[in-house]
Amino acid sequence: MANLSYHEQKDRENILKLREMLNSLPPFCKDFFRGIEPRTSSRTRIAYAYDLGVFFDFLVRENPALSRLDKTAITLEHLDQLTVGDFEEYMEYLKYRFNDRDQEIMNKERGIKRKVSTLKSFYNYFYRAERLNNNPAARIQLPKLREKEIIRLDVDEVALLLDEVEQGDKLTAKQKQFHEKTRVRDLALLTLLLGTGLRVSECVGLNIKDVDFKNGGLKVYRKGGKEVTVYFGEEVEDALADYLIERNHMIPESGSEDALFLSLQKKRMSVRSVENLVKKYAKTVSPLKPITPHKLRSTYGTALYQETGDIYLVADVLGHSDVNTTKKHYAALEDQRRRSARNKVKLRES
Repeated sequence: MANLSYHEQKDRENILKLREMLNSLPPFCKDFFRGIEPRTSSRTRIAYAYDLGVFFDFLVRENPALSRLDKTAITLEHLDQLTVGDFEEYMEYLKYRFNDRDQEIMNKERGIKRKVSTLKSFYNYFYRAERLNNNPAARIQLPKLREKEIIRLDVDEVALLLDEVEQGDKLTAKQKQFHEKTRVRDLALLTLLLGTGLRVSECVGLNIKDVDFKNGGLKVYRKGGKEVTVYFGEEVEDALADYLIERNHMIPESGSEDALFLSLQKKRMSVRSVENLVKKYAKTVSPLKPITPHKLRSTYGTALYQETGDIYLVADVLGHSDVNTTKKHYAALEDQRRRSARNKVKLRES
């Protein structure tokens, strides 16, 4: 336990949580999760388990043939009897439903698409293994998603945000009390996010030994556990160096000795605490934009693409496994570049 890295510890917690979740699902589900384990992360498998739980809840709530069953008693034979109509009814159910605590839950197109995609993978697995004779999920059309506007900070907003982190002028009186204690840490953290495009999970997982000032790089664990070096510039270097002077005088709680970023409780900062931190400062400079750590990542990606025009470099630096993911996010900028090319080539001298 004590020798596990942050990412290994999180993976262990996720695996234990998944085992607990599987106890409330039909027994054959364990075969599916063992089958997909080599090519999925533990976090992805938890999302799949949650989605399947929603589906089985739907069956015992809404399907007359299964209404008297506990969802752990559902069998593959029951699933073999479902039709395309059942899945269309499920998609309608997802728009507006209640959970076990009678709390109202609404899903938009993106949430419905994810849950139906999970079912498609689930059915495909058992159909390929010849344990299901029918695969109605394969004939379901996924909801068409509306393109979401990419929210990012403008150049002047980035400068204003960092100024606010440094000065704290627009914070409330209570927030200013904490700001005096965390200013240097907060500046290092937000400068790092804006200057490297790290994911928030990658940021909180950093250890002191992962910072290499000699080469200007960070050892980062990407999605799927891949270890890469992410390079930083002078502004990030200066902010990190200032913070490490403070950090080296802190006495961390047990288990957080190696962590780079510590909370006021001297524990490794969590994803949620960084999200709240970003939200607190961003509200003072861009109150109409819902800025999150991921939006800071988009801000960095936009700036890098505008400076280099190299979508493949942006994809590599951000850790996208498929450049099409990057192109989708920066399609508007791609179009601007194509428009700017229309008068670049001269056919005849004027």
